[in-house]
Amino acid sequence: MTYAIIQVGGKQYRVHAGEKLLVDRLAHGEGKTFSPRVLLVGGDGPADLAPKDGVVTARVVGDLRGPKIRIGKYKKRTGYKRHNGFRAALTQIEIESIGAKKGQATAKPVAEAAVAAKPKAAAKPKAEPKAKAPAKPKAEAATKPKPPAKPKAAAKPKAAAKKAPAAKAKPRAPKKEES
Repeated sequence: MTYAIIQVGGKQYRVHAGEKLLVDRLAHGEGKTFSPRVLLVGGDGPADLAPKDGVVTARVVGDLRGPKIRIGKYKKRTGYKRHNGFRAALTQIEIESIGAKKGQATAKPVAEAAVAAKPKAAAKPKAEPKAKAPAKPKAEAATKPKPPAKPKAAAKPKAAAKKAPAAKAKPRAPKKEES
């Protein structure tokens, strides 16, 4: 049975003639026919077709939405709760036929197609880079002489770690002697 690998909406599907499948929403209207990009055609049909020779015809059956997906967010001990839902927008398509393009009765086998391909032209040698022009000297009168640099101050020695001064204790008044 002949099968094809097609690309629809950035995803790849392996399909057979008469098969129905759900894909991401397409812009084609209901009942319209279109030809998705063919990546590979294989199976036990006529000789293996190269992807450029194969064509797949698909018909849009209808637009529908996928099952609802519930999304919940929760953070403990904060009172944070959020709920959300999502339903995918889908299109149901039916593969009508897999075969060769119109006007192409039989396709060449892949091996014969490779032999019949023209050899590639020899690569041209790269051109050598152009030589750079010598740099122009700057006008000496236009440049101003720089003022002499100021001498840097000698580095200050690091002070010992400052300690908070201890609270001074008040001298005690001498005790009065009792007689």
